[in-house]
Amino acid sequence: MRIALLHDWLNQYGGAERVLELLVAQFPGAPVYTSMYWREKMPAAYQTWDIRTTWMDRLPGVYRRHQWYFPLYALAFATLDLRQGYDVILSNKSGFCHGARAGATPQVCYCLAPTRYVWEFDAYAARENVPGALRALLKPVVALLKRWDYRVAQRPTTHFVAISTEIQERVRRYYQRESSIIYPPVDVERFCPAPQHEDYYLIVSRLIPYKRIDLAVEAFNRLGLPLRIVGSGRDCEALEALAKPNITFMGYVPDEDLPGLLARCKAFIFPGREDFGIAPLEAQASGRPVIAYGAGGALDSIIEGETGVFFREATPESLVQAVLSFDADRVDPLACRANAERFSVPRFQQELLATLTRVLA
Repeated sequence: MRIALLHDWLNQYGGAERVLELLVAQFPGAPVYTSMYWREKMPAAYQTWDIRTTWMDRLPGVYRRHQWYFPLYALAFATLDLRQGYDVILSNKSGFCHGARAGATPQVCYCLAPTRYVWEFDAYAARENVPGALRALLKPVVALLKRWDYRVAQRPTTHFVAISTEIQERVRRYYQRESSIIYPPVDVERFCPAPQHEDYYLIVSRLIPYKRIDLAVEAFNRLGLPLRIVGSGRDCEALEALAKPNITFMGYVPDEDLPGLLARCKAFIFPGREDFGIAPLEAQASGRPVIAYGAGGALDSIIEGETGVFFREATPESLVQAVLSFDADRVDPLACRANAERFSVPRFQQELLATLTRVLA
């Protein structure tokens, strides 16, 4: 099939980009349309892809300060014309990329999330410490973007696929559209359980506000237990200043070193409310349990009491209690591994291809 891939932006690496990599692998040669592409920042393998950017790619400072331009993303995709040349469009959406002009061409919108900073603006602005005066100025812009986002979501040729029960509910609430669920893929073959674990707890995450790494740091400050944090982001300096010596910031860790770190940890800590979350499943594929905030995508990927435990309030106290009451040594590593295998890459590819075939039929 002649397929075009849509992705919101390529200036930072996270779960959305991991999904995109598998889409490109499944549909080799398919062009990737995106608002901007920071060539030097993204993985070198991307340079072999057919990446086509919008005019936003030429805006000054857009790679590092993309938040400053957030009102323009909808316009950039609204002026992107894909009405001819493709049998189907597959959008990997968390922002506005599903709003490209598609005409009668069917679109499968793999919805990572309805645009968070539009539909949940107040919570987003609070996390990002947006000043009150600026929030007031942005309110009319956000209202306009919300209307546009809702309108393009009503296209009869767009078929929504959600990444979790959480996102399926949000698609229904914000867009008033029904959706099927295809869980994101986890490359379980990269990971395997170790003969024994060590005593440290582990986080692998971007260090940005909504990930709630601050909550975990405060909890482990009180616990005094060893916590290793892998990843980087704009919150790194503030988190390091907050942390006590029992918390180690490891920064960037090469991909080849992550499986060993995961397999040897006592338990994986997942403190934020995520739309889905690949990292907890990578931990389970490594045979290790997860201590997660009991909301969002974690409810789909963790079997409470068997492959992990939930803490119910987004507070350091609640996480402290979960860590103290959870006996990681009683968890069967093979049960964790078996649960992770339900989210494998072949399963994702089969379900996605079946969806595309159904839409085209």
